[in-house]
Amino acid sequence: MLPRSSGNLLEPRRDGRTSMTSVAAVLHELLGRKPVTGFYRSPVFLSSLVVGVVFFGVFPLLVAVQPLPWPRIVSVAFFMAVVWQPVVEELLFRGCLQGVLVRHAWGRRSAIGISLANLVTSIVFSGAHIPTHSLLWALLTLFPSLIFGILRDRSGSVFPSLALHVFYNIGYFLMAGGSSAV
Repeated sequence: MLPRSSGNLLEPRRDGRTSMTSVAAVLHELLGRKPVTGFYRSPVFLSSLVVGVVFFGVFPLLVAVQPLPWPRIVSVAFFMAVVWQPVVEELLFRGCLQGVLVRHAWGRRSAIGISLANLVTSIVFSGAHIPTHSLLWALLTLFPSLIFGILRDRSGSVFPSLALHVFYNIGYFLMAGGSSAV
């Protein structure tokens, strides 16, 4: 959990000033920026990659896709959609929101491997996609969000969920990018 010895988030130092190191440590822990070595070998992470590959293999068979043309793939908009957005979303949702909720006893309660903190975060995450996606696509973001949250809960870090989020966004925007915001 977070490094706290009293009710205050920031401990004053002996000289009366608040330590910036403690501020950084609290933010580092809260945002889930803990380095995780070898997360890419985790069975959950690997199976999530396989699910993504299968989904993007079956996706064109179910709906008409408009693959993104090459000039748009090497654009700033594509970079923003597949890298920048996942970074911001993972720090905000899995880092801040899920990180705060999991600190409560009720947030750590789980069923079928999904914590209540993860479930609440995933519902908010899906709701946040309503303004930029169709209602169906926004609701469908619930499933990858739950996977991102499971990775966050198991590793204590946003890095595995961030890597998977980037992978999923690359697949989504390459397949449906011609009809999306990119």
